[in-house]
Amino acid sequence: MRRRKAPVRPVLGDPIHNNKVITKFVNKLMFGGKKSTAQKIIYGAFEKIEKKSEEKGVEIFEKALENVKPLVEVRARRVGGATYQVPVEVRITRQQSLSIRWLIDAARKRNERTMVDRLANELLDAASEKGLAFKKKEDTHKMAEANKAFAHYRW
Repeated sequence: MRRRKAPVRPVLGDPIHNNKVITKFVNKLMFGGKKSTAQKIIYGAFEKIEKKSEEKGVEIFEKALENVKPLVEVRARRVGGATYQVPVEVRITRQQSLSIRWLIDAARKRNERTMVDRLANELLDAASEKGLAFKKKEDTHKMAEANKAFAHYRW
């Protein structure tokens, strides 16, 4: 480690559900400091989800996050001039941030009309174990499985 560890900044729960994960999601979704716009998008997506399925939007959101969380990933490790893709287990905080990032990226790549529709459909897909974000997790796991032979290079 070169410098001191960056302090973990505490986040407050969101105004409606008092959920810290939703706040993190809003902060990641936000563009140019427009937090209220990001909140409108996510709460609108929750309403759309509740209309489409009989479950609560927050429950689908949590299920989607859980389904997208990666357990293992590969890290590049140089050993004697060669670079190996070494599978390592993912820390819980990183699991959460990766799943949030992947869900938002996948939603942005969809081609529905509004971001509310995109996010709602991506969350529904991830909750039912399909969609781009879930595929990303599966690909990460497959890559780690394929490079299992280099697991002894773990540090």
